[in-house]
Amino acid sequence: MKKFMKSIITTSILGISLIAGFTFTSAGSEKDEMESDKVTFFGSPTSAISNSVAVPQSYDRLLFSGTVAPLLNKDGKSTYERYGNTEKQAIGILAKLKADLKTKGLSLADVTYLRVYVAPDPNKGDKPDYQGWFDAYALFFNTKENPVKTARSTVGVQSLVSPDYLIEIEAEVAYKNKGKLK
Repeated sequence: MKKFMKSIITTSILGISLIAGFTFTSAGSEKDEMESDKVTFFGSPTSAISNSVAVPQSYDRLLFSGTVAPLLNKDGKSTYERYGNTEKQAIGILAKLKADLKTKGLSLADVTYLRVYVAPDPNKGDKPDYQGWFDAYALFFNTKENPVKTARSTVGVQSLVSPDYLIEIEAEVAYKNKGKLK
């Protein structure tokens, strides 16, 4: 009878724990990391991007609309002369993002997610230049200066709002709210 009662009590405690939302996880698991008070990036160490990002509830989010390349030369005769190729356009966009974040007291290290649209490049057989985008990304993320590897989607699209634009980038930023943004 004692063994039976012990079993019922143990089962009851386990059931109550599960109902209350307690889980039994091993130390160092992804669940433990997600419950920390910092943004956590998950994924393969050999990948240039994260496959997921956990942002604690204590963080705020800042969303950047799709941004296109800055004009390099208004008198340029071609897309490349006016805005650059895909890589140059992406570098311009990420530099703008970096500068905008700085004015808000943030940095590229606060970026958690990038959504990227790449349009066909007439100089590349009317195909999106994904490698140009990947090369630009590698200058700003997963570097010694900024080890963050964002979660990211890269999508090939038929076109963007102007035929001169070869890439458009949206960004999601997570930051610890220490008052209002600058």
